Amino acid sequence: MRIVIQRVRHASVTIDGAVKSRIDQGYLILLGIEDADTRDDADWLVKKVVGLRVFDDAQGVMNLSIQDVGGNILVISQFTLMASYKKGNRPSYIRAAGHAVAIPLYEYFCQALTAALGRPVGTGEFGADMKVELLNDGPVTICMDTKQKE
Repeated sequence: MRIVIQRVRHASVTIDGAVKSRIDQGYLILLGIEDADTRDDADWLVKKVVGLRVFDDAQGVMNLSIQDVGGNILVISQFTLMASYKKGNRPSYIRAAGHAVAIPLYEYFCQALTAALGRPVGTGEFGADMKVELLNDGPVTICMDTKQKE
């Protein structure tokens, strides 16, 4: 699993002209899943996400977690994060998991993140044409990949 975390002032996802989810301060997370990914990968990422300390404390030092600041999370599935760009100029998405693997893992990740955060996590819609808006805060952008845990 691969995620891109963006610290945001606010973010939203719109599908077919209707806002599906909207958050204020927190994280916008883009999530890519490959066939080899498991619930263990999702659990590892959830632990990292809720423990990540990238919000400013009273001294202006990035020392607080999403839980410390009462932040929210919006998770968007994004198969293009699994793109291979080694040959030519047209990315290959062969590593991206199909629906049978990706949808249950996406849903599991969102449910596990909701439980760890202690409040609902906003979501997009798997496979939909989504319009994502955000105001990046910092900017602070962190990439995590479960294949690079060590």
